[in-house]
Amino acid sequence: MRQRLTIILGGVVMLGLFGMASRLPLVGGPAPEIALKDLQGQEVRLSDLRGKVVLLNFWATWCKPCKEEMPAMQAAYDKLRDEGLVVLAVNELEDVQRVAEHVRSHGHTFPVVMDHDNRIANRYGVVGLPASFLIDRQGIVRERVSGSLLTEQRIADMVARYGAMGASAPRSAEVMK
Repeated sequence: MRQRLTIILGGVVMLGLFGMASRLPLVGGPAPEIALKDLQGQEVRLSDLRGKVVLLNFWATWCKPCKEEMPAMQAAYDKLRDEGLVVLAVNELEDVQRVAEHVRSHGHTFPVVMDHDNRIANRYGVVGLPASFLIDRQGIVRERVSGSLLTEQRIADMVARYGAMGASAPRSAEVMK
C-alpha cells in the first residue's frame, strides 16, 4: 500500500513538472495561440492580430495593481493604435457581467477577452497578476513584464523597440522586477 501511494504521488509530481515546463512561452519564441470570447461573445484569436504589436495583459477586477496600470494601457492604446498597437486584456476567472461593468465604468476601449478556465494564463505561465507580454508584428514574444506596473512611457518604449514596421527585431528581453 505504501509503495503504491509513493508511485502515485511520484507520477502526479512528474506530470505537474512536465505540465509546467511545457506551458511557459519563451521570450524570443512564438506566442502561443489564443482563442477566447470577448465581452460581446465574439471569438478573438491572437493569430488574427498578426502584423500588429500586441500588448497581452492578464488581469482581474479585484487586482489593485491591475487597475492601477489600466489607465496607462488605455492612454498608450489611444495614442499608438494607429501605429499598430493592440492592447488585449485577458481577464482571469471572473464573471462577464462584472468585467463588462468594470470596463464600462472605467472607459476602457481596448479588447477584453475572458479566460474562464485559466487555460490561456496557464499556457503563458502566469502565476501572479498583473502579467503582460509584448508580442511583435511577427507573433514573437519580445518581453514579459510581471511584478512591476506598466506606464504609458514604458509601453511606448516597448512599441518603439519592437514595433517598427520592417525593422529587424532587437534581442529579446525578459523583465521581472
